[in-house]
Amino acid sequence: MFAVNVEAAIFKEDKWLLIRRSEKEEHAGGCLSLVGGQVDKESAASSDILERTLIREVDEEIGIEVSNLSYVNSSSFITDSGIHVVDIVFLCKGFVGEAFAKSSDEVDEVVWMTTQEILNHADLPVYLKENIKLADRLKSEHLASSRT
Repeated sequence: MFAVNVEAAIFKEDKWLLIRRSEKEEHAGGCLSLVGGQVDKESAASSDILERTLIREVDEEIGIEVSNLSYVNSSSFITDSGIHVVDIVFLCKGFVGEAFAKSSDEVDEVVWMTTQEILNHADLPVYLKENIKLADRLKSEHLASSRT
């Protein structure tokens, strides 16, 4: 059985929004990552659970409302405590509000970095760099198609 996690690739003024995960977090505490969280079980069949989860988690953790979501990619990993996770990343083409560390139990700070800063950062994991490369490519494709 897998836990399901969603993450938001949020872009503004040539920079991506990353969070420094709270030291209180069981998995990857103190590390930079995309913002997101785990899908909760629901009592009935429902639609758009990934999108609704992402919107809820982003608001809970950094206080902004994301919209216009596009699938970037999915992957799997195993947490430090042995939980198998499926992770889905979405590009958020729109958002409203100013991001801040709203949930101190989950977020220590909000950090804005360019694609190159992320790719050149020695301490960031390969999967984060790959997610940013894929999101950046999708963002560029979207911008190019909106100009035609």
